[in-house]
Amino acid sequence: MNILNLTVPPLPHFIIGGTNIMPPGRKHPARRDIGAFDLIIVTKGCLYIGEEDRHYEVMPGCMLILRPDLEHYATRACEEETFYYWIHFQSMGSWSMPEFGLPDVAGMQDMVEPIPISEQFAVRSFVKRLPQFAKLSKLGQLEDMLETLTEMSNNDHIPGVRWKQQLLFQEVVQHLSASVEARPPTPAGVCAEKAASYLRKHYKEDITAQKLGETINFHPVYIARCMKREFGCSPVDYLMRIRIEQAKLLLLQTDLTIMRIAEEVGFNRASYFASCFAKHEGLSPRAYRQRFLVV
Repeated sequence: MNILNLTVPPLPHFIIGGTNIMPPGRKHPARRDIGAFDLIIVTKGCLYIGEEDRHYEVMPGCMLILRPDLEHYATRACEEETFYYWIHFQSMGSWSMPEFGLPDVAGMQDMVEPIPISEQFAVRSFVKRLPQFAKLSKLGQLEDMLETLTEMSNNDHIPGVRWKQQLLFQEVVQHLSASVEARPPTPAGVCAEKAASYLRKHYKEDITAQKLGETINFHPVYIARCMKREFGCSPVDYLMRIRIEQAKLLLLQTDLTIMRIAEEVGFNRASYFASCFAKHEGLSPRAYRQRFLVV
């Protein structure tokens, strides 16, 4: 499955949408570099569309997203009356469509890389995945949303309608994304997620590789391999990042001593905590706290 990865925020933006009925013998128009994504959802008949060297038969209950930067064209004329919804949307943020839908672990790199002080309270982005071509589930529910979007397009001059359009379009995006997010997880993914959940919940405790393995019923070596694959780091690095992030919150939101904060986030010695903190953040815990104090 080819996957469209949208970096969010900003949210994908609805531009315009509607419906079309294609009689037998008619073809979908050929276009190049239109500058917006073209979402097509067929409810009756079939559209025969090509994009670059890929050919698609968009049958009832199927969706297709045509890219804004490539040429698309009809590979055949419709053989029967074809009804479909269309939506033009855009992403003001970055997007990618890796070959074969390769997993993207970039969104987890912040778990192992220090965050600059200037970005401590910056908006953190993540990836929303959409299938480029897929058979949809719960088509009736999606049709209701598409019908409402179409009706709103006739009244978008009324104050407040455009805002409601964008909100409803995000529901459409979530519905389309569900077919990707609901895919059965890989064994490695299950292992990594179980380990991450345990580390997040028990970061205050003394955790060893053996204890982690016994708790989630996986061999420690396998856990380390899976977390490296899914999150780009070892369990030790993942745990350290969680502890440092929690310590940063306590430094900002409380007046607890450095020693007490070290204990609260799972360090036995304040000196070791200070050393680890400085290694990850580039300054001591005390200097980090003073950075945000009002003089």
